Amino acid sequence: MSERRSLCLVVPCYNEAQRLKTDVFRNWLQQEHQTDIETRIIFVDDGSRDATLAVLDQLRKGLEPCVSVLSLPQNRGKAEAVRAGLMTALDEFSPEFIGYWDADLATPLAAVDNFLRLLDSRPDIEMIFGSRVKLLGRDVVRKPARHYLGRVFATVVSNILELPIYDTQCGAKIFRVTGTTRHIFGAPFLSKWVFDVEILARYIQVLGGDPTHLERLIYEYPLETWMDVGGSKVRPSDFFVAFRDVFRIRRRYLR
Repeated sequence: MSERRSLCLVVPCYNEAQRLKTDVFRNWLQQEHQTDIETRIIFVDDGSRDATLAVLDQLRKGLEPCVSVLSLPQNRGKAEAVRAGLMTALDEFSPEFIGYWDADLATPLAAVDNFLRLLDSRPDIEMIFGSRVKLLGRDVVRKPARHYLGRVFATVVSNILELPIYDTQCGAKIFRVTGTTRHIFGAPFLSKWVFDVEILARYIQVLGGDPTHLERLIYEYPLETWMDVGGSKVRPSDFFVAFRDVFRIRRRYLR
């Protein structure tokens, strides 16, 4: 019998005690754990000041084979919470796929299956990014102001990276583990919020500075459903910090 393949999905959590849909996670894991891809979720409590850690510990009960909780002693920001979870996945579980997903489930967990099926059918692809494209027949709901700021940001990023990417910031991404994965996620990120852009810049650097090589490895998946969930930790001022960080990323990796 062939060895079951595995996915480790990191879910960063900061003060999510009131928002975390534990029943949705539990139901999905109980259903999906029986498939041919063994799925583990690593919840990372990023130094929460509320009862998030207690909620996660309760969620883990009865799901120990497929749920881990990593507790960071102090708040380090989403970038480092995600990176800590991904490195834990690589060090402790050696999965075939790793990824991260927003705790608010703005992207439904059902999309994970779609990503994995695509990775199965396209061995040439190394990463799949959820893309919030508002197309007819798709249920993508975003606040207008954040949508337009996002389009400006995406245009700037595309020009800087020389990569025609539509949406770098969607919190739904899965990567095929390869020989370069540990190198990509091994060092702390410069940016707390636009680390997704930094991941792309690191890949471009590893691939010799040619973004066309990376273009062939990425698939942007237009999500069927995405819902702007209230209570986001991102403030309007963070967009200005994000633009600053993009130029810091360019100076570090893409000279």
